Amino acid sequence: MFQKQPLMRKLLFSLIPIFAFSFYLYGLRFLWLGFFVFFFGILAEYFYEKNRKKKVSEAVLVTCSLFLLSLPPLTPWWVASIGILFGVIMAKEVYGGFGKNIFNPAIAGRLFIYISFPGIMTGSIMNYGSFGSDISLITSATPLDAIRNGINPDIFSLFFGLRTGAMGESMSFLIILSALYLIISKTANFRLILSTILSATVLTMFFDLINLSRAIDTPAALLSGSLLFVSVFMVTDPVSAPKSIKAQWIYGIIVGATTILIRTFSLFSEGTSFGVLIGNTFASLLDEFLSKKKAVS
Repeated sequence: MFQKQPLMRKLLFSLIPIFAFSFYLYGLRFLWLGFFVFFFGILAEYFYEKNRKKKVSEAVLVTCSLFLLSLPPLTPWWVASIGILFGVIMAKEVYGGFGKNIFNPAIAGRLFIYISFPGIMTGSIMNYGSFGSDISLITSATPLDAIRNGINPDIFSLFFGLRTGAMGESMSFLIILSALYLIISKTANFRLILSTILSATVLTMFFDLINLSRAIDTPAALLSGSLLFVSVFMVTDPVSAPKSIKAQWIYGIIVGATTILIRTFSLFSEGTSFGVLIGNTFASLLDEFLSKKKAVS
């Protein structure tokens, strides 16, 4: 049924520990949302690829996985369904399917529902809990929101995922281990990860040093929100990211800098989705201008 893609299987393998921890934290809620995300994501690609007489790509499993992990745990099932349908159809299939899309489908779907349903999405955060215990359904602020309100989160909790936020973005420790596996196995490009995180770090430190009123403490900024998650799993998307070495460094800088600028100066407490989509917009241009031109014979 699925088109075999070894690279995508490695990505799915790297997500297993994060899936397990998400299930530990949110239990059946995680499975409930996952059912709708995978059902509608695969179904959407199936209908489009059937008309092209092609199989469903294993890449759609990665898209569904990343989209699911980027959702707050109290996201309504119908909002999650709309998001994955938009991501797979409007950010992938309308361009011709796998390998032809300009934008990262998971990011596009995520940003679409955040902009379309801001009240629902910002009010869908669940407090920390574990499988088998009562999980509080009281809405609470994300670490980035807390920092904006003058509350300094515990670094230990941020590092080990004991905080509110999207279901898969909080496990900094596991995300770092996944990044090492992806880099060592040559599944993810280290330049994309490094340039994104370094540019975000440098800009955050600069705002912190000049005592900008809305600046965020650097360690907390790196471990809060979805910066690490997006840098490892979405910035490295082999289709929507540039291919040349110079372009990859600049691409990562664009994503990292845009993320921090939006975090600092806009009404949005998070800017990673905007950063990736803006980077996607310039990816092909960066490749065109920075790739070595072939000599004319």
